[in-house]
Amino acid sequence: MTELLNNREYKKEQLKKLLLRIHGGEDVNKLKEEFRQVLSGISPLEIPIIEQELVKEGISARDIAKMCDLHVELFREAVKGTDELEERDLPDGHPLKTLYLENKEIMKDAEMLNLYARTLATTKDKRMRGEILGVLEELVNDLKKVGFTHYNREEMLIFPYIERRGLTAIATVLWTKHDEIRFMIKRLAELLRKKDEMSWEEFLERFKEKAGEAAFALSDMVFRENNIFYPTLKALLSKGEWKAIRQQEDEIGYYKVNPPAWDPGEDVKPLHPWEINPELSVEELLSLPKEVQQALKGQPLEFDKSELKREGDIDLGTGYISVEELKAIFEALPVDVTFIDKDDRVRFFSPGERIFSRTKSVLGRPVQLCHPPKSVQIVNKILKAFKEGRKSEATFWLRIGEKYIYIKYVPLFDKEGTYLGTLEITMDIAPYKQIEDEKRLLDWRD
Repeated sequence: MTELLNNREYKKEQLKKLLLRIHGGEDVNKLKEEFRQVLSGISPLEIPIIEQELVKEGISARDIAKMCDLHVELFREAVKGTDELEERDLPDGHPLKTLYLENKEIMKDAEMLNLYARTLATTKDKRMRGEILGVLEELVNDLKKVGFTHYNREEMLIFPYIERRGLTAIATVLWTKHDEIRFMIKRLAELLRKKDEMSWEEFLERFKEKAGEAAFALSDMVFRENNIFYPTLKALLSKGEWKAIRQQEDEIGYYKVNPPAWDPGEDVKPLHPWEINPELSVEELLSLPKEVQQALKGQPLEFDKSELKREGDIDLGTGYISVEELKAIFEALPVDVTFIDKDDRVRFFSPGERIFSRTKSVLGRPVQLCHPPKSVQIVNKILKAFKEGRKSEATFWLRIGEKYIYIKYVPLFDKEGTYLGTLEITMDIAPYKQIEDEKRLLDWRD
């Protein structure tokens, strides 16, 4: 039996059978001991590889996410303290060290959430209840930011690198867990807002239960990241990849940490996902932890070798696109735009449906001659203010029949601050003013 458990194919098949039973409706907790027997012989670094294979074979990410709770619990003591060793090896400002530091804050806040929820349930003093509720509201508001910062950076900046290497299932499972936690925190915030719409006893019971679930999910994600995901990233990602990640992190933000600047060196080129070689060379394989090497042995990954920039593409700074694609994008935009160059001449207008008609005969025409004589003075004042840097926009709105037209002029400058021209943006905002409530992506039906 021991030899069989050391065989990854056997373990994978056993896990697959158990996951299919979960999918069939069996309680995951009742299968706990069976999971324990299989998982006890699997390295934490081997789990993501097996998950990857299971997803390819049709097991849903949601079912695998349920299994994650069990293997986190089983491995908790086995790898205790490894995250602290990993963190000490990293320089301040390194994206991976920042993630470890954030997880300390997340863990503290998760523990505080659980503690204060339980304290609230046993407190009889009304004044004390009010103070505890205030602390809980602040904690929940803070924890909502985990999804917008910590998780968002992983999903937007780090997952593309492991997906490029073919490890898409790892990202899928983690993202599933992230969204579950986001929902839990959102539900806690709603409970706090609606506490006066139910009896105190009902509120206490529901809040304590949901706070405990959220605290457990948050702490388990911290464990999973520190002891499984981050060591894998440390083994796989190069300095150039971490440099590119660090250059973009500030755009998303951080959870209760303020990392200093970090640069592995001017000679290190930042590498974006589409620029890396996704295949693992012999040298790279040998540099990986032994557990990862063993897990990958005999299991070729489906590397993403697609090329981002094609022949003839235009480099727009934030991506590459063909002229035909660019034309199609302008046609599909729910706004029409007109560009006036630094000499006040019309250089371009977007195709497709327009609010105000444009013909090619307007190209090269001074913008002053495109307006009624009575408004030319105002046009010149706006352009003068733009060129002198005194104004950053000019907005107007008017009704034309059933349309409610919004017009916005904005000046354009190059990196050196030189005036390039002015963009006119026009759209009918009447349909948008009717929008209420929410309609999310998951609400779409074909």
